[in-house]
Amino acid sequence: MEYRHGRMGNGLLRPLLLSSSQSMDKGVYILLVQNDECQIRVGASGKRIFSAGWHAYVGSALGAGGFARVMRHFRLNSEKDRRPCWHIDSLLISPCFQVTGAYCIHTQERIECHIAHQMTGDVITGFGSSDCSCKGHLFYYPYDPTGELLHLIHSLSRQGTIHGVDFRSPYPAGMNGLQGHIICIYKADTNQSSFERGPQDDQSCN
Repeated sequence: MEYRHGRMGNGLLRPLLLSSSQSMDKGVYILLVQNDECQIRVGASGKRIFSAGWHAYVGSALGAGGFARVMRHFRLNSEKDRRPCWHIDSLLISPCFQVTGAYCIHTQERIECHIAHQMTGDVITGFGSSDCSCKGHLFYYPYDPTGELLHLIHSLSRQGTIHGVDFRSPYPAGMNGLQGHIICIYKADTNQSSFERGPQDDQSCN
């Protein structure tokens, strides 16, 4: 199993995809966004105030399109070309929110609620949880939560419920901007996980 990753920067959308050897492109994802303080209308709940910092959204990509849903999030955040349909869309079309990436957790099990219960950020009550009993699926952090998310992913890999993990960026490699973003690689065939800091240039990790 092979993953590709690269640095983050400004530019057109380009996913960092799994190699063709990986057949399953479905599972659960954690979408990471950074934002300024703002007030946004979210569905029927009305206007909400979002503190400046970071928000992590736990979503399911077990449907027919799989992780294409993540790419739709990336595009909507970039193009802002349609009205919101889901709670997360309200953030993605706001100029105050910028997607920084997504952790795509490859699994056939519906573990999004299990992951939501283990998130360490402050839960945004009622956000993204209209179809489950969770308090919410959006979590606020006043700091970059990458380290905490990696620890959570590492824990999931030890539980044996996931097939692999890759970090996908909405930015192409080779552009200026955030560089050397921490990524997580988990290989189910060896049952081992490793945490690495992405290099300056796009390359393969075996």
